[in-house]
Order: sequence, then structure tokens, then C-alpha cells
Amino acid sequence: MLDRLSPTMDTQRIVSLILWPISIVLIVQRSVFLGVNGDRTDDFTPVYKAALAFLRHQPVYTENYNTVDPHYLYPPSGTLLMAPLGYIDPERARWLFIFVSVIALLICAYLLTRMFGYGVRSVVMPLVLFFFFSTETVAHTLIFTNFNSFVLLGELLFMMLLLARRDLWAGVPIALTLAVKPVLAPLLLLPLLNRQWRALVTAIGIPVVLTALAWPLSADPMSFVRRTVPYLGLARDYYNSSIAGNGSYLGVQPWLLYLMRIAFVLMAVFCLWFLYRYYRRTNELLWLTTSAGVLLCTSFLVSSLGQGYYSMLLFPMVMTVLMPGSVMRNWPVWLGVYLCMNFDSFSSKRWAALGRVLEYNKVTWGWSVLMFSVFCVLLFRYLDVRNEHARTPVGTSPEPERRLPTS
Repeated sequence: MLDRLSPTMDTQRIVSLILWPISIVLIVQRSVFLGVNGDRTDDFTPVYKAALAFLRHQPVYTENYNTVDPHYLYPPSGTLLMAPLGYIDPERARWLFIFVSVIALLICAYLLTRMFGYGVRSVVMPLVLFFFFSTETVAHTLIFTNFNSFVLLGELLFMMLLLARRDLWAGVPIALTLAVKPVLAPLLLLPLLNRQWRALVTAIGIPVVLTALAWPLSADPMSFVRRTVPYLGLARDYYNSSIAGNGSYLGVQPWLLYLMRIAFVLMAVFCLWFLYRYYRRTNELLWLTTSAGVLLCTSFLVSSLGQGYYSMLLFPMVMTVLMPGSVMRNWPVWLGVYLCMNFDSFSSKRWAALGRVLEYNKVTWGWSVLMFSVFCVLLFRYLDVRNEHARTPVGTSPEPERRLPTS
């Protein structure tokens, strides 16, 4: 009886049989029903209006930033890439955008599965799909019809091409995302650290070329510089889960917000140093994905704008839980993952104040717990390495793989 209950290939097959139909229905529900239905927040309409204005050579950057409605914030290069949407009527353009976003997410799930050495027929593939479409970050990306699916796809292609040492090509997918929104810009530090500088040529060059092409075609390109760029530097107090935005909404003193941001930057610096020194040569995949997660999570917290659905860009780091030595193998870090990725609502009629606090702070708390947990894991490993080094006789130097704990 115990043999029948032990993990076997049959167990994995049963789990796959359970997860595949659930995942497929979940994908349909999130895209066809929730996505098409939309919500009060609509990220697509400003993009569509900007594409239409661009094609008609009308001013694009005419937003009233005093309202809390979604604003069009893409640079001229992003407007150029979004312009083809203006050739389709608004409703069908939105449906097409949702459809292509779902396709991009399916490709991301496949690439993530393959990047960690698993096949489509393994239990990992439906597990990844189920996790993807269970999260708030994917659901709201489809419901609000945002560009984030393509950013995640660009991130994964960037990582896979870096690992394959196709440096010039690695810069292409991340460059296309940077041309629209610069959320992945911190990742450009990774090829620099790994001496893959050629990736920076295309990563920086393509957005520059697209900007040069879009600039004379735009009716008001300088309005982006004069009006939009200063607004992007402000920490707005609505729909903003960064430390500055969340603290501004709650009325926290600015000096405390600066102190918290500095603390998370220092934690990130230590994590990046430790990962670079002890993991880059021994496990490049673990180094790349974990370092990317640290950079992005820190940027979400300390920048002027961090929105909850950016959390999907942490999927590669979350996936490392399948690898020995992962920083994701502890319960506090998964509490952080739940808080920043859950699709649950904590609003309460009976405990309105408590529900409001949880609902408005869960993403900020999630990123903070995630970062602090990763920092503590790596700090304890550093202390273990230092203690072992202190006990090592002079003249010997144990290999990093032997010195580092795997859990």
C-alpha cells in the first residue's frame, strides 16, 4: 500500500491529468470572460487613442495628469510599435491584443519549462500554466489589457539567449520591451556583470533607432520630454505599490520612506554580490534568474512607480524552487509570493478598516517580504561560508559548490 502512495511516474501522470483540464478552463475564463469583460481600469484605451492620433499626425501626449484614470506613458518609440492597432476598430483591436497576450503567456510558460530542463509532457508544464493563470498579475494584465505579457516574453528570451551565448540576439527582445516601457532596464546590469557586453549593443541601439524613426513622425515628441517624463518621476499616491507611492497614500513621513528605500537597495547590493561571487560560475541559470528577480523586485519597491501586475516578471526566480540551492525553498518567501501575486480580495464589510489595510498594502508587503526573505537566506549562507572558511586550514580552498548549502 505504501509503495502505491510513493511518488512515481504514475503519480506525476495523475497530477498532469488533473492540472491540464483545470489549467485550460482557467486560461479560457481569464481571457475570454474576464479579459473581454474588462474592468473599471482600462489600460488599452489610452494606447489605442495614442496609436490613432499618431497615425493621424495629431498630438499624442495630451493627458491630464491630475486625474486618476490610466494615462498614456509610452515614449515615441513605443507609440510607433503600437501604431498598427489604429488600423483596427477599438473593440476588435482590444480582443486581438488579449488573444496575442494569451499566446505570449503560453509561449512564456513553455520557455520557462524548457529553460529549467523539463518537457511539455512533464507535470511541470501544466503546473506552470496553472500557477500563471491563477495569479493576480496575469489576470489583471488580461483584464486591464496591458503590455506586461510581452515584457515577460522579452525577459525570458533575453535570459535564454544570454545562456546560449547569443549575445547580440539576446539584446533584441529586451530592446523591444524597453522601447515601449523600461521596466526591464535593471536587467541590463546582468550581461555587463557576465562580460556579455555585446548584448548591450542591440539592447540600447534598437530603442535609439526606433526613437529616431518615431520622432519626426510624431506631432508632439517634445511633449513626452516636457510633460510625461517629469510625471514619471513623481510617486503618485494611487495604483502604486512602490514604497514611495504606498507611503504617500498612507501619509508616511518622507524621511522614513527614503530610509526604507535605501535599506532595500543595500539588501539588493549584498544579494547581487553574493550571487555573483558564489553562483555565477557554478550555476549560471540559478545566478541569472535569481539576480534578475532581486533587481526587478528592488526596482518595484524603490522606484517612483510599482504596480502589482509587474510581479509576473518574478516568475523566473519563482521557478528556481525546482533547483537545489534556490532561495525560494522556505515558507516566508512563499508568503511574499502569495501577497504580491494572489487574486484574492481582502475587502470586508464587517472589518472594513482591516480589509482596506490588507487590500491596499498586500503587494507592497509581498515584495518586501520576498526581498527580505531572499536577503536573509543569502546572508545565512554567507555566514556559513565565512565560518567554514575560518575552519579551513591555511593553503586549502574548498570549491564553492561544497561550501554553499543547497537549501
